[in-house]
Formats: sequence, C-alpha cells, structure tokens
Amino acid sequence: MPRPPASPLIGVAFMLGAMASLPFIDVFAKFLGQQGVPVLQIVWARLSVGALVALPFALPHKGAKGLIPDRPVYHSLRATFLILATFCFFLSLKYLPIADALAIFFVQPLIVTVLSALVLKEAVPRSRWAAVAVGFIGTLIIIRPGFVAMNPGSLLALAAGSFLAIYFVMTRHISGRAPAMVTTFQTNAVGAAFLSLAMPFVWHSPTPMQWLMCAGLGAIATFGHYLIVRAYDHSEASLLAPLAYTEMVVATVVGWYFFGDFPDALTFLGVAVLIACALYITLTERSRATPDAIEQP
Repeated sequence: MPRPPASPLIGVAFMLGAMASLPFIDVFAKFLGQQGVPVLQIVWARLSVGALVALPFALPHKGAKGLIPDRPVYHSLRATFLILATFCFFLSLKYLPIADALAIFFVQPLIVTVLSALVLKEAVPRSRWAAVAVGFIGTLIIIRPGFVAMNPGSLLALAAGSFLAIYFVMTRHISGRAPAMVTTFQTNAVGAAFLSLAMPFVWHSPTPMQWLMCAGLGAIATFGHYLIVRAYDHSEASLLAPLAYTEMVVATVVGWYFFGDFPDALTFLGVAVLIACALYITLTERSRATPDAIEQP
C-alpha cells in the first residue's frame, strides 16, 4: 500500500486524538478493579478485544496465513512481557491515582535507551547517558523512597515501565518484518491465548456494564495505537514526540474528574524532569526506524 502524502497537521491531529483517548483505558481498568474484577481478567479482556478489533485490519495484508507469527517462540516471549507490563500497570491503579502511575511509567524511554545499548549494542552518546541519569533522579522525586511510606503501586508502575521497555526493544529487533497492524493482532492474540488458560481459575462473571467497560478498554487501546501509527504516516517523529506527553495532562484531568485524584507538587516536578529527559532522548532518535514514543500498555 503506498504511503499517504505527508501532512504534518493531520499527523498532529491523529497524535492528539490518541493521547486524548488512551487515558480512558486506565479509567475503565481502575473502575473494574474497584468493582472486584480480577486484574488478570481485565488484562485478558484488553488483549482479547484488541485482537478482535485488529483482525479485520490485519487480515487484508497477507490473508489468514499471514496472521500466524513466523517466529512463534519470539512472539510468545514478547507477548509475555506485554502481559506483565499491562498486569503491573493495571494493578498499580489499585494503589495510585492514574496520573501518578503514568508519571512513574514515563521512565520507560530511559530504560529503552539502557537496553538498546546493552542488548542491541547500539551506540549511546555520553549526553544521552547523562539524560538517563537525570531521568532516574526524576523517578526518585516521584517515588520518594525513604521519605514517605513506600507505596506498592509505585513499584508496580516502575515494573510496568520496565517490562514494556523490554517489549519495545524486542519489537525494534523485528521491526519491518510485518505490517504494524498484523504485529498488533499477533501480539494481542498470543497474549489472549495464554491468559485464556488461567481464566477458569480467576473468572468473575461481569455485569453488562462491566462487559461494556472490558470491551471499551480493549477497543480504545487498539484504536489509540492505530492513531499513533497513522500519525507517524503523516509527520516526523521529532514533531510528534513532544505531543505524547499531553497524555499526562489528560490523565490528570480524567483522574480528578472520575476519582477525585490530583498529583502533588513534587510529583509534577518529577514528571517535568522525566519528560525533559525523555524528550531529549526521543528527539535524538530520528534516525531510528521505530520511534520511542510513550505507549500505553
């Protein structure tokens, strides 16, 4: 399929649309967790619905045979890290406001940089290592170990960012082997198949409203990531990367509106440090095939 003509303003609109929609995944996940739906079941719903939504977009590329991963063991391992990231992040929402969990999750691009050097053997200049070090300080400002009682949600959000960073590094390793929507379907389908084995042991019979929320978070996740792909079809990574952090603004607003949560001043300071460092890293990644934009699990 030919690449659409570049139109930066359309790309910006797609990116802003994605960032405005993705925090509602967290809203639905937090509501479901508060209502007693097991986190593992919420993750299963997110992946299952994601696979169903992606299927009609992935199927036309190579047909049914093209949906089967060419490296099943590798894709299974990627799906495992996505499951772990999503599980840890959704579980962190039981302990933290949405904005606070997302703030700690912003450590993800810094971890990707470290893993890119250690695992992919990519050259990382000293200035970028300095940004990683400063970003780590920003994470400590948010978590504040030793100054306040350690919240398990902070550790879970940090683990979620770490697992998703591993997932992204593995994705970068196979970038270009299949269309993005095909890879999205494969990852969701493999993850959903794994978790289906555990559902008989944790299943909670959802109410009709809970079914709607389960369907909503899976559909929003796939739709939001699709908008990100479309955004990069029209605009350069250097233009879109800063817009990824508008998700934090939306997350703060929806967290306050639905749950009455609002981050404190030190959290905002830590977020500012993390965003500055992550933006520096992301904006120096223009030569890479896969941009390191923040992505919701």
